[in-house]
Amino acid sequence: MPRLTFRNPPGVHSTGGRYSHSAIVEGAERWAHFSGQVGTRPDGTVAETGEEQCAVAFANLRALFADAGMTPANIVKLTVFLTDPALIPAYRAARAAAFGEGFAPASTLLIVAGLASPDDKVEIEAIACA
Repeated sequence: MPRLTFRNPPGVHSTGGRYSHSAIVEGAERWAHFSGQVGTRPDGTVAETGEEQCAVAFANLRALFADAGMTPANIVKLTVFLTDPALIPAYRAARAAAFGEGFAPASTLLIVAGLASPDDKVEIEAIACA
C-alpha cells in the first residue's frame, strides 16, 4: 500500500474546509483515474435533486473503487463540478456520508454554468493510487 500524506504546510493559507493543499504519494504501484461521475443510477435514471445527485455520484465512485480493488483511502484527489453554489452544503454532506468526516484529500471544487447533460447538477472525478 502506498503512503499518502496530505499536507497544509505553513506559509499557505488555511483551506477552511475538508481538503488538503497537497497530496504526497510514496510507493504507489497502480494509479487509477476515474471519469467524472454524475447522479445517474445503475438503471440509467437520473436523480432529480442536487442532493440526491451528490449521493448517487459518490455511490458510483465507490463502485468504481471496488472494481479497481481500491477504497476511498486510496483517493489522492477529487475534482468536483457543481452547477449551483447552493449545492455546496449538500456536496459536503454527501462526501462525509460516503467517506467520513475526516476525509480530506487534495481537492478542487468548481461552480460551472452547465455539465454535459442539462439534467446533471454535479460531477465528481477522482484520482487514486494503490
